[in-house]
Amino acid sequence: MLNGLLIIVLIISVITDLRNRKIYNKVIFPSLFLAFLLNGVFSGFSGLLDSFLGFITGLGILLIPYLMGGMGAGDVKLLALVGAVKGASFVFVSAIYMGVFGAIIGLIVLLFRKGFFKRLKAMFLSLCGIRYGLKMTVNLDKDGLQATIPYGVAIAGGVFMTFVFNGVITP
Repeated sequence: MLNGLLIIVLIISVITDLRNRKIYNKVIFPSLFLAFLLNGVFSGFSGLLDSFLGFITGLGILLIPYLMGGMGAGDVKLLALVGAVKGASFVFVSAIYMGVFGAIIGLIVLLFRKGFFKRLKAMFLSLCGIRYGLKMTVNLDKDGLQATIPYGVAIAGGVFMTFVFNGVITP
């Protein structure tokens, strides 16, 4: 039942993150309440404690990137929800896979973002200039460098891979 809740929330979050670059509180907060409630009902106090520790672990993993401005609050809350549903060890393993997915998504965004070849050429010329003792100024388009990444997709990918490697979902 908890796996189904998590999968539904992840699907909704991926769709809204891709469309609007938002993960909505009206999806996260009721699911968080259900995660605590169901873990408490099914496993008693130990389930509630595991849920709380998972929540804190998920929150802690993305809190610093959020505070530094590199992550949205919805992404932080989504990973905290994953921890509340599945526990601390699950969210920790998911975060490792999430990092891999995030890097792949970041490279894809970088490659297909407008002005990629212009940035690549400027970096190449700058490196060549450094080799010969020239100092070159690089005028890069700030909009191209501030591309946002739908990190909810990376979180969902990390959770999916953890499910696969734990045998919950067989490929």
